[in-house]
Amino acid sequence: MRAATSAPAGLPGLDPRFSHVRGEWHYLDNGPVLAARGVHPTATVLAVHGNPTWSYLWRDLIAAATDRATAPAAPGEVHDVWRVVAVDQLEMGLSARTGRRRTLAERVADLGAFTEALGLDGPVVTLGHDWGGVVSLGWAVDHADRLAGVALLNTAVHQPDGAAIPAPLRLALARGVHRLGTSTTPAFLETTLAIAHPRLPDDVSRAYRLPYRSAADRAGIEQFVADIPVDLDHPSRAELDRIAAGVARLGARDVPALLLWGARDPVFSDRYLDDLVSRLPGAHVHRFEHAGHLVAEDVDYAGPVLRWLEDDVRPAGPDTGRAGAGGTGALAGSATVSRDRPASGTRTFRPIWATLDERGADPATAREPAVLDLTATGPGREVSWGALDHQVRRIAAGLHEVGVRRGDRVSLLVRPGPTLTALVYACLRIGAVVVVADAGLGLRGLTRAQRGAWPQYLIGQTTALAAARAAGWPGVRISAEPLDPVRRRVLGVEHELVDVARAGEGRELPPEPGPDDAAAVLFTSGSTGPAKGVLYTHGRLSALCEALAAHLDVGPTTGLVTGFAPFALLGPALGTRSVTPDMDVSAPRTLTARAVADAVRATDARLVFLSPAAILHVVETAVDADSGLDDADRDALGRVETFLSTGAPISAELLAAAQSIMPGAEPHTPYGMTECLLVTDVTLAGIRAVADAPDAGVCVGRPVGSARVLVSALDDDGAATGAPSDEPGVLGEVLISAEHLKESYDRRWLTDVAAERDTPPGRWHRSGDVGHLDADGRLWIEGRLAHVLTTARGPLAPVGPEQAVERVDAVRRAAVVGVGPAGVQQAVAVVESLPAARRPGLAPTALAEAVRAAAADVSVPIAAVLVVAELPTDVRHNSKIDRARLASWAGRVLAGGRVGAP
Repeated sequence: MRAATSAPAGLPGLDPRFSHVRGEWHYLDNGPVLAARGVHPTATVLAVHGNPTWSYLWRDLIAAATDRATAPAAPGEVHDVWRVVAVDQLEMGLSARTGRRRTLAERVADLGAFTEALGLDGPVVTLGHDWGGVVSLGWAVDHADRLAGVALLNTAVHQPDGAAIPAPLRLALARGVHRLGTSTTPAFLETTLAIAHPRLPDDVSRAYRLPYRSAADRAGIEQFVADIPVDLDHPSRAELDRIAAGVARLGARDVPALLLWGARDPVFSDRYLDDLVSRLPGAHVHRFEHAGHLVAEDVDYAGPVLRWLEDDVRPAGPDTGRAGAGGTGALAGSATVSRDRPASGTRTFRPIWATLDERGADPATAREPAVLDLTATGPGREVSWGALDHQVRRIAAGLHEVGVRRGDRVSLLVRPGPTLTALVYACLRIGAVVVVADAGLGLRGLTRAQRGAWPQYLIGQTTALAAARAAGWPGVRISAEPLDPVRRRVLGVEHELVDVARAGEGRELPPEPGPDDAAAVLFTSGSTGPAKGVLYTHGRLSALCEALAAHLDVGPTTGLVTGFAPFALLGPALGTRSVTPDMDVSAPRTLTARAVADAVRATDARLVFLSPAAILHVVETAVDADSGLDDADRDALGRVETFLSTGAPISAELLAAAQSIMPGAEPHTPYGMTECLLVTDVTLAGIRAVADAPDAGVCVGRPVGSARVLVSALDDDGAATGAPSDEPGVLGEVLISAEHLKESYDRRWLTDVAAERDTPPGRWHRSGDVGHLDADGRLWIEGRLAHVLTTARGPLAPVGPEQAVERVDAVRRAAVVGVGPAGVQQAVAVVESLPAARRPGLAPTALAEAVRAAAADVSVPIAAVLVVAELPTDVRHNSKIDRARLASWAGRVLAGGRVGAP
């Protein structure tokens, strides 16, 4: 037996004052340091490492908690104080080597014995990683009376029956490899250290190796791997199942929970995260896309843990010992939860399928067309309200028959049309959560989206099912198309939609979901950063439909043509017939003017929704010699009454060009985003009315319906730090609020925290856009917060000077970017010249002078002018210039680097 020892001095990031030994255990503890400072803790965080790490894993949290607790408090400041105790499990770290092979149940009992020896009566928050997460949860289940919350990094409490354990663990358990790889050699340890993102510093790696220098030291690593419950007969399987069931009971009690997850973990995949979320449905969850198994090394986890402790964990009792409160630190009672999850406003909830139910059941409307499909072979397919309602009910009941339950996620990878419409409303009707990701994200982006949302079911057409098979997307496969037996087996399809619908014929539907139940996860386009899942509740989707219907005066006779994916499915909810033109909705530039005319004619539509990228192509193809509009097309388009460009703000010139092919329509360009699909609106006439205004940016109009807009002023560093206000003329980040604002980002708690930072009471969202309000309450967008230049004269938004530069006759489009150190950046104009530049580089002298003079009119000095043949843009939103890419390119060019296309 080897006795426990203290940590030596000199380990990076670890204060030796925190290292202690009690009996067989080595542990880190900031309690004595707090006591010496006269600071009494609010509660204790009990941190448990996994295999093959040790308590050193938690050094950052101990240091951060101590620094926070001992920092001088500002007058009136009150914050909680957290004692952190991080134990080395027996046979691991610097704790004793007893020579015993310990099972999971014994490790849970060991932890209980340790806390008894230390006198931890509570409240206690458990924190665990890897198999230490299971052990910590075992303690939490057994000491629920002392529990204030549970926090976890990558771990698992359940292995599905019949599912293979992760490949790295199978290898580690293989005969002939197990002992050799775990104890005889340090291979298991070294492999774990090698998968950090980024690579661990050498001194940190040496610190992790410290307790495991010999084969005898590594016996615990071998035993821990052997104790993984690989099948139902494993000695530790019963204990794992007991803990898993106990965690679900904690979730039912709404015990505060935090899950911080490294998405690149080769062992604990999102399958295990999804299981934990199902057991702890109230947990805050954040997936770090670029972090892996060693998430505590890959990202700052300590800050988020302390933020969660401060905001969500509230140990009960009149005297919590909060720093600055003058308390004595007496600890008693269990935890209570403070969550900012208000209901969906005070409006009366009307589910979005209500109109479909009514029109489908009414003999006067049941035979009228509801959805048209112009992409089907032949003349197209028309589905009546009655047929759509019947099909929705059949599919809904059938999905319930095959196992889909309220809260289950269903990824829909089906082209727009009647089938997708029926699927969406069927899923919503039974409380399943619809997952929608744009195919334009590409295979890699879709894979990230599917793994991030982790749907339990995936319904797709053959192409999507093949991609799912190749990329390993999660979910029970349901084919939207009939398949032959061979293809069905190859694609891993368990059900066909036709059979699902048949199984639902005549079946009763389950109870309807309520307004605060989750309804959909909609992924952002990825044009302003990696695509994020945006969670909507039924109440918020309902509010969106009501806002659109009221603002646009949509009624049964309106008719809707939509080439904009987010609105392609709202026709039934709005109570009007709808059609998607013949196009690839993931590639807006596939839409032609003739396709729009065909769609308008087919549904006698008065309302047309298009994206900015689609409009460009529609305008271009309207006058094409071979495929342009004929007299019948122009006659159909002439009956359109309202036309909307939804997405990025577009110019008055482009709106006017679109109006020229729909001369009877009033053009609108609403401002919104996936997080809030309708914020403000302005018409072409409204834009022209302010054409001579001195305001910089694009006018996007006034708030619509319940929407509100405030602006948080920028400081000299370009950060939005000002108190949100509606003061005119203040440049800052745009904050939005509305009843139809998203519920949250999906499994991105820290993103939610950032989006709601320093906002007024109620539900607000920091948009990431910059702009200002004018004296009449109109919003002007001037770019993205990430693209603001920080010059010696203060922050500068790019859109205003870009507009000035684009008034130069020889300029087609322009981007203004910052080059140089923050705070003293120089404004550089990158332009598409007319005629197009043959090669990228410095602009000709005459063009450069004209650009500088135009920018000077808006008091912006331009340090350099560069020309390119084409500005880089997002491939699906070509109105969104990639300014970050241009700034990097311009910096290289002006530094004398190789001149190539940006």
